[in-house]
Amino acid sequence: MRSSTLRRHLGLKHEFQYRQWCKANDFTSMIPKDVKIRKNAAEAAAASQTIIDDHAVPLPRKERVIPYSDELFQQAAIEWLIETDQPISALEHPRFREMIGIAACATNGVKIPNCKATRQSIIALFKKNLYDLWTQFAVSNFCCYMVLSAY
Repeated sequence: MRSSTLRRHLGLKHEFQYRQWCKANDFTSMIPKDVKIRKNAAEAAAASQTIIDDHAVPLPRKERVIPYSDELFQQAAIEWLIETDQPISALEHPRFREMIGIAACATNGVKIPNCKATRQSIIALFKKNLYDLWTQFAVSNFCCYMVLSAY
């Protein structure tokens, strides 16, 4: 409370000397009149600024493609082995090599499916294999029946 009374007193009785002192000492005047003038000037500047909200739209997020190098690939493969607790021989597995070969042909990076999509793909593949197996047995049973009924 005391500082506000002092500022008011400086503004009323010693305004000229206080402003000279502020100018000489590179100090911002805290007289209530000066504070109000600065606040109004800031508001006017903010109001006169053009708004670009309608024109500024976020750019679509594009994943950064890391340039390939043998050292970087080896480091990533080793970290993958360690973090997923894979055996070292996983890097020599034919399916892993096939997957890397397919990814190597990509020109704009590789989109890796999330867990939900991967799970759905695995279930669909399982159902397809089960159906193929069922149809194969159905055909085999029919053939066996035809062969046996011929005798």
